Amino acid sequence: MSAETLIWVVVIVVAVAAIIAVGYVVLQQRRRHRLRERFGPEYERTLQERESRREAEQELLAREERFSSLDIRPLDAGTRESYAKKWTEVQERFVDAPGFAVTEADHLVTSVMAERGYPTDDFEQRIADLSVAHGRTLDHYRRAHEISGRAARKQASTEELRQAMVHYRALFQELLEAEESRAVNGDHAPRHAGQRRQEARPVRDGDELTGESERNTPRDPRGR
Repeated sequence: MSAETLIWVVVIVVAVAAIIAVGYVVLQQRRRHRLRERFGPEYERTLQERESRREAEQELLAREERFSSLDIRPLDAGTRESYAKKWTEVQERFVDAPGFAVTEADHLVTSVMAERGYPTDDFEQRIADLSVAHGRTLDHYRRAHEISGRAARKQASTEELRQAMVHYRALFQELLEAEESRAVNGDHAPRHAGQRRQEARPVRDGDELTGESERNTPRDPRGR
């Protein structure tokens, strides 16, 4: 092999290696962007909890894989209406028994999850499974669950209990309205419930009750 031929072989090998390297970087960036879009705040949280970005992203990919194996199904209109009615009843009970209402709200959210097909035995696994389709409202669930635990020990104030109801409602609404099947293998993350076009919105921020119930029904932290 002549020196000139050898030089051309080296050049080609280097060029191919460079193309492969660039392609790998591009694929990594696309995957990272997709994971950020899908998991929202959960991406950064997982990144902080793991030792490296690679480990964090592998964790999120594993969550996606597990999620795709679950039989997550939408609620039919009648079931959504039934759950919406139960939520209204829970809100009404908050007036006289806020601690009990928060506990009921926790159970109601868990019930909707089970109805949708989510495993509900372990709280941390629930968080991991929900993060695939509800990453943007998952902090609401964490905060509500934490307050609910303190409420069971009589360590939560009435204001904290009201906030717990608001937090629970954020995820509850999405569970009633979301269609995760569209996002299991899609290119885009599920958007917040307020950003999606829905056929029905059984539970709304303005769905307050009249009279005494209206004055005591939980509002969001900004007083709405």
